[in-house]
Amino acid sequence: MKNIFLSLLVFFWRAIALLPRSLQLKISPVISKFISIFLKKRNHISKKNIDACFYDLDDIKRSSLIKSNINNSGLVMFDTAISWFWSDARINKEIKYKIRGLKQLKNEQNKGNGVLLFFKHSLHLELDARILGMNVDIYGVERTHNSKFFDAIQSKGRLKGVKGLCDKNKPLKFIKWLLSGKTVLYATDQDYGMNGSEVVNFFNLPAATISAPHKIIRKTNCQTYFLNSFIENDEYIIEIEKIELNMNSDNEMSSDLNKIIENSIRKHPSEYLWQHRRFKSTLGKEEFYK
Repeated sequence: MKNIFLSLLVFFWRAIALLPRSLQLKISPVISKFISIFLKKRNHISKKNIDACFYDLDDIKRSSLIKSNINNSGLVMFDTAISWFWSDARINKEIKYKIRGLKQLKNEQNKGNGVLLFFKHSLHLELDARILGMNVDIYGVERTHNSKFFDAIQSKGRLKGVKGLCDKNKPLKFIKWLLSGKTVLYATDQDYGMNGSEVVNFFNLPAATISAPHKIIRKTNCQTYFLNSFIENDEYIIEIEKIELNMNSDNEMSSDLNKIIENSIRKHPSEYLWQHRRFKSTLGKEEFYK
């Protein structure tokens, strides 16, 4: 019964993906309104995160940021559908985008260097990855979805943009990718629990941060880059730059990376996925997000 419901949902999702981009942009405010009214729990999590991370802003500015974040969330359904269901040709025709730093990344690949390409969870991360994958070979690390039915759809969609996918709990596979000179997308800005994580500040708050990247970089001697993305005048901007991380310890490396991620979020805070309980392991799933 659950799979039937999901099948209908995916059918509807594919149907609205057929709409012209111009019409999608007109419909997205309606979806944003739906989110603001019915997804109270998600909005509450966003508010708690934004209030804590931007405590230095006054109430009016924080409220404005929360509202902008909800408004931007209205496009997520369309952006993800585009990234999973559209052809390369249609994306190139209807989606405006620009990639900065692509030449440097390609140079690393031409030299046979493995690249660990860190990125943050922007609201449009699925489309970011698809656009990048249309222009350069990349591989992805993901968390397996709880629903096997939806996981199959998610993997099939993502494989339109990436050459291969690996579960985050099976690092040996993407270690082999890096050792063979491949570029691997990797996000560390979510709370995956304290097992395999350490407490590192994020927006001046203690956050569970996975420690695996330090070991992976040490083992593979790969290059480290960061992908930042944002929307400017309806154009998707992807910026790729090489980053230097303090490799003396897990904590120091994670601290450097968290600061890089934080700084990129501060530039376009309304486009970040604040709906995730980033501080549940440190500040309390029930206490902080009550």
